[in-house]
Amino acid sequence: MADFRLRREEILDGVQLRAMLAESPGRAAQAIVLGAGEGIVEAQALLGQILLDGRGIAQDQPLALRWFAIAAGQGHLMSRNMLGRCLEHGWGCTANAALAARHYRIAAQAGLDWSMYNLANLLATGRGTIEDPSQALALYRRAAEQGHAKSMNLFGRYLEEGLFCPQDRVAAREWYRRSAQGGDFRGQFSYAAVLAEEGLTDEALDWLHKALAHGNVNFLRVSIESLLSAHHPRIREMAEVYRLRLSQLLTR
Repeated sequence: MADFRLRREEILDGVQLRAMLAESPGRAAQAIVLGAGEGIVEAQALLGQILLDGRGIAQDQPLALRWFAIAAGQGHLMSRNMLGRCLEHGWGCTANAALAARHYRIAAQAGLDWSMYNLANLLATGRGTIEDPSQALALYRRAAEQGHAKSMNLFGRYLEEGLFCPQDRVAAREWYRRSAQGGDFRGQFSYAAVLAEEGLTDEALDWLHKALAHGNVNFLRVSIESLLSAHHPRIREMAEVYRLRLSQLLTR
């Protein structure tokens, strides 16, 4: 009975559950399953996530989708966003970008920055919805102003290039800086590029190394080409460092 009370206290505390996931995924999964079954919405959302990732529990994407739907039905905005992610990418279901856009829109209108970002990505490319770059820009800006690091980088890109807005490189630099400091690897690369242009090579190299540490395969592929065209030889040398990291990721 004491053990059950302990678990019940754990499942009522989403912050504690997330910390437990880092230390003991299996134990955390047991508490999450228990909490989800008792109708605790945060546990339902976490159950969807660990089922999607296969963390502490066997991966089951269709079941993850079901739990995201259950939590979303209780008003959990991140679960609504994750429903959209599953539908966009075909995780546990047939991919359906139009339905994904509907879920993103619901959560975005309720103020969730991640859904603003995800919906903006669809609007920018016309996937699942009518292409609307201006609306995409507006959503990136709203999410950026809420502190969403990935949106900060993309908003900066619009400003730097003057896409559907007046060009403002000073403002773009500031958004890149904030994105980089917020931990987005693409923002770190963008900020490094600006610093390199300003002749601040050592600072640029520092941010390039930070971007390298967390960048994914697609990012690395694109970044190598950009680095090879850099003016400063020390920046160009980073292309080989990125190429080595890419090779390591591809051979895992």
